[in-house]
Amino acid sequence: MYDEKPRPGETGRDEIDSARGLQHLAKSRICIEGIDPEIDGGRFAAKCVAGRRFTIQADIFGEGHDTIRAALLWWRQGSEEVHEEPMRFLVNDRWEGGFTPPENALYRYTLIGWRDDFLGWRKDTTKKIAAGLNVDVEAEIGHRLVANSRDHAPEGEGRAALESLVHATNHGTTDERISILMNDETLALMTRAGRRYGLTRHDRDLAVWADRELAAFSAWYEMFPRSAAPGLRHGTFRDVIDRLPYVQDLGFDVLYFTPIHPIGRTNRKGRNNSLKAEPGDVGSPYAIGSDEGGHTAIHPELGTIDDFDALVAEARNHGLEIALDIALNASPDHPWIKEHPDWFEWRPDGSIAYAENPPKKYEDIVNFRYYREDGSPNAPFWEAVRDMFLYWADHGVLNFRVDNPHTKPFPFWEWIIDEVRAKYPGTVFLSEAFTRPKMMKRLAKLGYNQSYSYFTWRTTKPELTEYLTELTQEECRHFMRPNFFVNTPDINPHFLQDSGRPSHRIRLALAATLAGNYGVYNGFEICEGTPLPGKEEYLDSEKYEIKDWDFDRPGHIKDDIRLINRIRRQHAAMRDFTNLEFFDAHDDAVLYYGRFDREADSYLLFHVLLDPHAGREFGFDLPLWRFDLPDEASIEVQDAVHGNHFTWHGKQHRLTLDPESRPYAIWRLIPPGGARD
Repeated sequence: MYDEKPRPGETGRDEIDSARGLQHLAKSRICIEGIDPEIDGGRFAAKCVAGRRFTIQADIFGEGHDTIRAALLWWRQGSEEVHEEPMRFLVNDRWEGGFTPPENALYRYTLIGWRDDFLGWRKDTTKKIAAGLNVDVEAEIGHRLVANSRDHAPEGEGRAALESLVHATNHGTTDERISILMNDETLALMTRAGRRYGLTRHDRDLAVWADRELAAFSAWYEMFPRSAAPGLRHGTFRDVIDRLPYVQDLGFDVLYFTPIHPIGRTNRKGRNNSLKAEPGDVGSPYAIGSDEGGHTAIHPELGTIDDFDALVAEARNHGLEIALDIALNASPDHPWIKEHPDWFEWRPDGSIAYAENPPKKYEDIVNFRYYREDGSPNAPFWEAVRDMFLYWADHGVLNFRVDNPHTKPFPFWEWIIDEVRAKYPGTVFLSEAFTRPKMMKRLAKLGYNQSYSYFTWRTTKPELTEYLTELTQEECRHFMRPNFFVNTPDINPHFLQDSGRPSHRIRLALAATLAGNYGVYNGFEICEGTPLPGKEEYLDSEKYEIKDWDFDRPGHIKDDIRLINRIRRQHAAMRDFTNLEFFDAHDDAVLYYGRFDREADSYLLFHVLLDPHAGREFGFDLPLWRFDLPDEASIEVQDAVHGNHFTWHGKQHRLTLDPESRPYAIWRLIPPGGARD
């Protein structure tokens, strides 16, 4: 039994714990709190882009009126080389610092703060000299601060310089000593090598994942490869190659395919999602798996893996990356069912469990099993899914749109993404999770680089302003990057169904200029919006049949797509999703906003009409204040749509937007001293 009474000459356990606690607390003299970003207390990594500055803010302060300094420490995960960047004081004990990650990798960072007694002495002494006070004692204090720094400095150049300074300030008149102690060279030396009193390090190391730029800035074009051929013949990868110049000409970066795997025959869906397939019906590509193979196989009518490799290479030659739709769905014919029955969910009557979202039932899809009865992960299945991602990455695919990830366990995705990134750090995972906000954000936290969003259903000025403010200003801006798809094969939004060309131009302008990432499903460019009556779905959906698209039919908006994608590429302000700023257009049917990048001297304004049925004439205020200009100032402007230059005089202006001829306007501002083409 433990004897609570200490023996003679020994210290009691409580006293030991108290002494340790005292020492620990005493080492944390500086307060470091309110760090932004610090995702869930450091549980998850923030996101940034390699080659772009990553900024951190925090509240850092000490007791009384001590002079505080702070710095950011950062290093690449696994590296022993730690970099230190000074932080700058903002206001009210708020500090800011940052660094530019050089590569696509995981980085760690933390913050340190300390009392700079020499800088504090210098400030106080400056005031006393200005007041005509005697500073004999101050000269000695300054000298002792230098000597104290020398005594605590490690061997090296800094210590040698401090030694020289000690000797230089150890004698002479007060004026001579003060002159040396107060000069800029001494300040620079003490800033670099002076003692850091009360040095405190934040109690945890935080993480940030630096993506390649495509994760933060991209334009996606979605298509069914089987519809790539002219007429109603089943398309092949060779037919898709013929389509590459078209997609490149429109200005997209990513060509995204719906699933390309063999399609099951059991319970195959017919046209318009009918339960009975007729002879010749091709079925849904999301019912994956047949005798021809599963998730690492290719539908035989599309071609071979060699054909696919040729497509990936040719796409690269056209400035395009390929994205694959990864749907963890299995048809009842999937080969894994026979090979690994324990990878699937089974009902008590011995039948396999079909996918359900009551009252909906997906008869052509069965459910995978992620956990075993004892609660342990179904590790062989997890590893098979990881290997499937790696298989496609080995074949040149680094972009994956993942179907319904929110219906799979979060730990599964966190593990999968970490495993894939370990070999291919440039992999981009797009989460197709139209679900509850917290679930969407959790998926982003655990590693998804991009996320589908509620943009599809945000159509009014208050809805768009509120939602974009959340995405660009609240904490989620550090980890959730939305991809504003204007439509999908599953979603034909009501806004697009009955107003044709104007509504499609409006939603294009909004998606492409509000977000860093956006996408369209083919058919959008020809304003295809015929709905399944009463639903947000397409009539004669391409999910269940091959389509013969006429992408040159009258009424298309291909010129708008080319224009806006060109503007996105040309202007640096478009690359930072979080620089969005809303301004006031004096009409609820007009959204007015700006994207400003001061470092790149890039400034764009946007007016977008939200009503596809009626035009508006409205007033708006030119944000001259953003350039420190008075209300009566003038500023050069370029109409980014038409290219002409002119001058806006003063703050108040008027504009007319028309749904048929001009539903949006894009302006490039050229402030005094700014660059001009």
